[in-house]
Amino acid sequence: MKSDFFDISDEVLELGNKALELSKPYLDRIDKITEYNQIKMLRAFQNARVSESCFTASTGYGYGDRGRDVLDSIYAEVLETEDALVRHNFASGTHTLTVALFGVLRPGDTMVSVTGIPYDTLQGVIGIGQKSNGSLMEFGIKYEQVDLLEDGTVDYEGIKNTVRHNTKMVYIQRSRGYSLRPTLLNEDIRKIYELAKSIAPDCIVMLDNCYGEYVEMTAPGNCCDLMAGSLIKNPGGGIAPTGGYIAGKKDLVEACSYRLTTPGTGKEIGCTLGQNRELFMGTFNAPHVTGEALKTAVFAAALFSSLGFKVTPDFDQPRGDIIQAILLENEKRLVSFCQGIQAASPIDSFVTPEPWDMPGYDSKVIMAAGAFTLGSSIELSADAPLREPFAVWMQGSLNFHSGKTAVLLAAEKMKDQL
Repeated sequence: MKSDFFDISDEVLELGNKALELSKPYLDRIDKITEYNQIKMLRAFQNARVSESCFTASTGYGYGDRGRDVLDSIYAEVLETEDALVRHNFASGTHTLTVALFGVLRPGDTMVSVTGIPYDTLQGVIGIGQKSNGSLMEFGIKYEQVDLLEDGTVDYEGIKNTVRHNTKMVYIQRSRGYSLRPTLLNEDIRKIYELAKSIAPDCIVMLDNCYGEYVEMTAPGNCCDLMAGSLIKNPGGGIAPTGGYIAGKKDLVEACSYRLTTPGTGKEIGCTLGQNRELFMGTFNAPHVTGEALKTAVFAAALFSSLGFKVTPDFDQPRGDIIQAILLENEKRLVSFCQGIQAASPIDSFVTPEPWDMPGYDSKVIMAAGAFTLGSSIELSADAPLREPFAVWMQGSLNFHSGKTAVLLAAEKMKDQL
């Protein structure tokens, strides 16, 4: 490994060579997962009989939009669910989750989060923390929570003591958010599913699947009743400019579609305004791009663990999402790391990120991202609140080659502080 285009010292390049060699077996493992999911995606496109006519724009009500319906069927197949609702007009992952929650929960129902408190933006949707207008709790939906154990793993005994026979929803957040707890693997999700169903057979097990698509050979469709995610994360392949998906049992997806549009019309309406081509292309590329992001995360873990920093997950551990956390121990290193990531971005590489007082956080936050799509988490980014233990959360990379360079530049930026 050498750099003809960036000012990276021989010392850091040598460390990078060692990290690459150390991580090679795990990069090879990711390539096998990627190949499996990419071929699965190819077959799904063929089974759905995708043609150029699927890319035709619809307007107005969008009746008979074949591309919209075909894309739904592709998601249902690759996620191993009965049905799916994929739309460009889901404004964010949180919006998608909100539609799903309001679609299937009714006044008097109880929702139990079994992975601790959900991430910040969903707390307002539920009605915990700051009061918000129009939350689930305002509509008479009850919320209960099973905190994670001290090591960040699921408290199965706590689930047994909290979930009751009439619990309507058991809610799972797959990814870690701004925490250091382990991300859930599909086998963990299945264990929660089976436990929940043994207590409340009629409950809805819902999965926030953000960041977790295509990281394993198995899909979570057979271990949850409903799931949702964002198209500017893994499933959009870095091409979809916006959107989200809901997938799961047919009757539940239908209920969600009534919340998105109107009762009675559901999936039958909703024009696509020429967005279909990018959604199809991003969907097709998603397994490959997710694999590139995973390889970037493994390389970062190998490099920074060799520098003596705690990383989670470690480079040799199984992964349930694309996020890599690195504990950098002080503010100066954290800021330097983010500035190094920004310097390697294709967009806004000339910008120097600085910590700022971001609304909703109890400390300053620094964010590094140079993305073609604003807020796209499948493109390389790094962000962190400036507080103990000064961990940074890195995710994404459209390709491993530029992602690896970004990690090296982050290490170079920190070199004098090691």
